[in-house]
Formats: sequence, C-alpha cells, structure tokens
Amino acid sequence: MCLACWLLAAAAPAADAARKPNVVFVFADQWRAQAMGFAGDPNVHTPTLDKLAACSTRFGMAVSTCPVCSPYRGSLLTGQYPLTHGVFLNDVCLNDNAVSLAQAFHGAGYRTGYIGKWHVDGHGRSSYIPRERRHGFEFWKVLECTHDYNHSPYYADEDVKLQWEGYDAAAQTREAQRYIREQAGHGPFLLVLSWGPPHDPYQTAPERYQAMYDPEKLKLRPNVPDENLDKTRKKIAGYYAHCSALDDCIGQLWATLRETGIERDTILVFTADHGDMLGSHGRFNKQVPYDESIHVPFFVHWPQLGGKEHVVAKPFASPDIMPTLLGLCGVEIPKTVEGLDFSKHLRGGPAPGDGAALIACYAPFGQWTRKGGGREYRGVRTERYTYVRSLEGPWLLFDNQSDPYQMKNLCADPQSAAVQKELDALLQKKLRDTHDDFQPAATYIEKWHYVTDASGTVRYTQ
Repeated sequence: MCLACWLLAAAAPAADAARKPNVVFVFADQWRAQAMGFAGDPNVHTPTLDKLAACSTRFGMAVSTCPVCSPYRGSLLTGQYPLTHGVFLNDVCLNDNAVSLAQAFHGAGYRTGYIGKWHVDGHGRSSYIPRERRHGFEFWKVLECTHDYNHSPYYADEDVKLQWEGYDAAAQTREAQRYIREQAGHGPFLLVLSWGPPHDPYQTAPERYQAMYDPEKLKLRPNVPDENLDKTRKKIAGYYAHCSALDDCIGQLWATLRETGIERDTILVFTADHGDMLGSHGRFNKQVPYDESIHVPFFVHWPQLGGKEHVVAKPFASPDIMPTLLGLCGVEIPKTVEGLDFSKHLRGGPAPGDGAALIACYAPFGQWTRKGGGREYRGVRTERYTYVRSLEGPWLLFDNQSDPYQMKNLCADPQSAAVQKELDALLQKKLRDTHDDFQPAATYIEKWHYVTDASGTVRYTQ
C-alpha cells in the first residue's frame, strides 16, 4: 500500500469519530418483537428487517416500560419515567419541564425533524399543534393521532390541514426520504419517523400486502386459546399485512441512506412503542405485562459499531433510549434524564444498571379497566424472568427460559420462592430509584388533574 493510501485509511476512523452521526429514528405503533421472520415467526414476511438484523446491533430484550402509546412517547422525548413526565395515560399533554430529545440534539448543532404520529399533545387528535408544543422539533409534518391510514391528515408549519396520499406510512416514508436527501452532507440531523400501523384497524393495509396472508394457513402461538380462532386469524393476517408494508418502507429508507452516501455516518434505529397481544392469553392490544405487549424490536444499524449482527442481552427500557442515542452521538445528556446510557455497552463496555427493566401500568383504561380484569401493576423483566405485583400483592412470575409463552405462573410455587423473593427485592429497589410509591390510579390522576370517564379514559376529540 502506498504511503498516501495508508495515511488516508488510518485517518478514516479518526474522522468518523470526530464527525457527529445523523440519527434516523423510526418506530411503528404496536409492533411486537416476535412478529419478524428472523425472530422465529413462521408466518410474517419481513425480508428487509431480516437482512437488517444480520448487520445491526439489536437489543434482545427491549421493553416498553408502560406499554401504551402516549406514555412511551413521553419517555422517548424526555428520557424520564411516566410518573415523572406525567404522561401515564393516553391523550394528555406532555409538559415542557424536561430538556427534550430534540432540544438536546439541537443544542449540539443538529437540525431536527418529526414526521407522523405525535400523540402527546392532548388538545384533540386532529388539532393543529403550535410550534411551542413541538418540544424543539423544527421540520414538522405531524398529526396528533389517527388510525385511518388511507385518509390521513397532517399539519406542517401552518394551521392548514393537509392530506397524506394513499397509505400514510408509505407517504410519510417518501417524505422522510426527501428530508434525508435534502439534509445529506449539510451537517448532522435527527429525524423521527412515527408510523401508525400495524396498530388496528388491521384490514387496512394496501391490498397487495393483504393478499400475502391467508388466515386459514397461519400458525398461531401456543398461548392463543381455541375460542374465536376465526376472528383471531383474520386480525393477525391483517396485522402481518401492515408489517410487510412497513418492511418495504424500511427498505426504501435504508436504500436512501446508501444512495446519498451517508449510511456510514447515520444511526438508523427501528423499534416500536409497544407490542400487541393478538389473541395470546385471550387478549388483544397492549397494557398487559406479557411479552407480546411489552417486548418490542430495537435495531441500531450503524456501520461504525461493526456492521455485523450483535445482540445485547441486557434489558433495555423506554427511558434509556434518549440517553443512549445522545451518548452514541457524543451529545451531553441533560440532567432531567432518568434513563440509562447504554452507548458504552454498545461499544463493548459493561452494561449499566441492575440487569432489569421496569414494567408498569399506572392507570388501566379503555379496553383494560378493572371491570374488564385490568389492574395497576409494577414489575421487572430480566433476561430470564418476568415478575409482576398488583396492588393486591404478587401476581405473575414466569421463567421465560423454560416457559417462553408464559403459560405457567410460578407465583406462590414453593420451588420458586427464593427467586420470587429476589425479584421482589429488585422491584422494590426499582420503585425507590424511580420515586414510585405504587398507589392506586386515582391518586396519580388526581395529582395531575386529569379527568377520566367511567373506563378510566381521558376523553378526547377527533
């Protein structure tokens, strides 16, 4: 090798280290970690994500701390737990007490953009969100919330309702591609792309994706009970259709990073706000502490981390996302952040924390009210175990190694008493560390002055 070539090759890693990477953070609504081909799902077609998994760092146990839309988003934007930022129910407004994700990146010279679903404004799901309630994001093509994916409005800088063309996730992806092309090579940027699917309604993906799945041919998880199987199969087929549509969208974004020559300089994240039960244990949607609800995909694709498949075993919670992204980018982490920075661990250092992620339902609402069997809970998810307490006492204990479908509750099992005691002590420490006194929902609803209906839901307007 000539001397000039050698000097250039030697200088490349140093130049990479000095350059702040871009961040493209993509998350879907209600995509459970199990619903990908490489993860062992025998039904779903996700060729792009399967390929991305083979060259990414992945958190094998990424956990949605409070598995509901708005609480997750509050934690993503602040790095805080829901009882700190106050968004422990859907359709309430996130305050500006914390330094936000966008504000922290902007302070380090990043341009910031957000496209898609927001769901932390609390002023009506179709209402305009003014700049002062955007938590530091500059570029803006957003709606608070809709699940009408084929007739989906949004707002930009003015109070003028616009419309995404066709299936909104595809149109939002095209807008993200345009933004990336425009920003490439002009200094670092943070782009958040928030899709509404695969959240129900399930039968609304483009027809060509729905045609990929025959409900009668689906292989269901062993923890799906026999009742209402036809209805369950139909829902799951529609859910998978959304997943395959989004898999194509991820492929288009990834291709754009390569085409613009910025893949090496960009951290591409794919994840979800929470999962979907899809009939497991006879339940649908989220809020519950089972893995189908709390366990989400979390890919970090950044060639500077090695460009090979690497799985992080330690549990990773929603409040950990903001500090970890900031740490990877060399950006100062605000003092208001409560989550843990895993960036050094992704580079080969020790894992922070105690090897457990907190899971919680602070106020059951909607489909999962006390009348419907819902309950407040606090729990921990470790690499091996799930342990959960309700207000009445110990509720669930699963050994996920020997019982991956969580079908045998070991609570009160004498042979598991020592493990349960250890996990309970770990949970109590988590609660102390997060200043959580584990009170009934009404206590927190009153503290934050929220008004709920009989189902515990904050009323909202469309």
